[in-house]
Amino acid sequence: MAQSNAVRQTPFWYNFLLKCIKPLYRWKIKQRAESEALFQQECLERFGPFQAPKNLNTIWFHVVSVGETNAAQPLIEHYLKLGHPVLVTNTTKTGQARAKSLFLKEQYLNLFQAVYLPVDQKPLLKQFFDLYQPKLLALVETEIWPNLIAEAKQQQIPCILLNARLSEKSAKGYGKVRRLTQPMLQQLTWMLAQDVATQQRYIDLGLDPNRSMVVGNIKFDITAPISFIEQAQQLKLDWQLADRQIIVLASTHSPEEESLLKQLQSYLNSNPKLLCIVVPRHPERFDEVYKVCQNLNLNTQRRSLKQPIQVNTQVFLADSMGEMWLWYALSQACFVGGSLNEPGGGHNILEPMVLDVPTVIGPRYFNFQSIVEEFVAEHGILVGENAEQVAQQLLSCLDDLSQSQQLIRQAELVLQRNKGSLQKHIQLIDHYLEQKNLS
Repeated sequence: MAQSNAVRQTPFWYNFLLKCIKPLYRWKIKQRAESEALFQQECLERFGPFQAPKNLNTIWFHVVSVGETNAAQPLIEHYLKLGHPVLVTNTTKTGQARAKSLFLKEQYLNLFQAVYLPVDQKPLLKQFFDLYQPKLLALVETEIWPNLIAEAKQQQIPCILLNARLSEKSAKGYGKVRRLTQPMLQQLTWMLAQDVATQQRYIDLGLDPNRSMVVGNIKFDITAPISFIEQAQQLKLDWQLADRQIIVLASTHSPEEESLLKQLQSYLNSNPKLLCIVVPRHPERFDEVYKVCQNLNLNTQRRSLKQPIQVNTQVFLADSMGEMWLWYALSQACFVGGSLNEPGGGHNILEPMVLDVPTVIGPRYFNFQSIVEEFVAEHGILVGENAEQVAQQLLSCLDDLSQSQQLIRQAELVLQRNKGSLQKHIQLIDHYLEQKNLS
C-alpha cells in the first residue's frame, strides 16, 4: 500500500478561482443563516480562526451532508466505542446537524467534535491541519477536494476515500478538468469503492489501480438507532397514532411536495385516519413547503413550533434536522425524494428498509443506480414514473398488507446479501492507524 512521496500542487487557475468566489460564498452563508451569531460561527469554522480542538490525533471523517453522514455512522460509532477521538467535518448545515444528533451524546462528549470543513484554500487548510493534527483523514463517498488531499499528503497523513461512488455524469465532469483531477487522485492513499463501475471510473481519471479495492456499500451495514425507535413508540402513545395510516415523504425537493400532496389531497380529505409527514431535504425550504400545505387547505402542524399531531392533522411538517429515523419509525409507507424532481438523483433508500418500511421512489435515482437496480430486480421497491403513480403506490402499501409484507421480505433479502462492507472498511482504517502508531 505504498505510494510516492511527491506532493503535486494544485493549478494556479483553481486557487485563483477560489479566491474570486470566496466573497460570494460568504454572502451565500449569510443569506441562509438563521441569525447573526450562527453566521459568525459558520464563518469562523469555514474561514478561520478555527474552533479549538477537543482532541489531537483524531480520526477525521469528512462527510458532505446527511447521506454521507448516515453512511459513515457505523464506522464513526465503532471508533468512538473503542475510545478513539473523532473529528467530523461537514459541508452542509443539514449534515452537521445530523452528525451532532447521532454522536453528540453523553458517552461521546469528550471524544466527538463536529465542525464545518474550511474552504479549500492552501493557507486555511494548513492552519486547520496544524491546529487539529489528525492522524488519518477519511473522505466519504465523493467528497474530494484538491487542496485538502494535497495538504494531507504534505503532512504525511493517510488520506483514504471510503465507500466511494462516482456516477457516469460526475466522472465526465471531472474528466473535463483532468489537470486538476489526475494529480488529486494520484495523491490519495487508498480507495474503497462500492462497485466495479465506480472503481474503473476513478482509474480512468488517474487513480493508481493498485491503490483501490471493491468492497460493496457500507450503507447496507447501517442499523436504526434504538433511541429513535423508542421515541417513535412514545410519540405513538402521546399523539394517539395507533389507528393512523402514516405516509412519510422524505428528503423532498421542489416541486415534489406540491405534486404529491395534490395527488393525496382528496384521500386526506376523505380518510381522517390518513396522515402525511413531509420532511423537506433543505431547511431553507421549510416555510415554502408550509405555504404549499396552506394553499392546499390541508390541516398542518409543524415540528419546529413543537405542535403535536392531532386527531384532525392531515399533514405534519417535520421542519427539523437530524430526526429522519424518527419519522421513518412512525410510518407504514414512504417516498424517498430527489427522484421525481429535475434533474433528480435520489437519496438513501436503505434507512426506511432497515426499519421494514415499504419504499417508493420516482424514476430519477441515478445517484443510487446500482443499489436501486438490485432492489428492483428482487421486487423489493416500487418505482413510480410520476407523482400520480407514486401516490397510488403509497396508498396501495397502506391498503394491501400482503403486498407490503412481500416488499419488506424481498428488501430484507437484498439487505442481508450485501452486509459485510463495514468490516472491510474497519480493516483498512486499522491498517493505517497501526502504521501511524509505529511511525
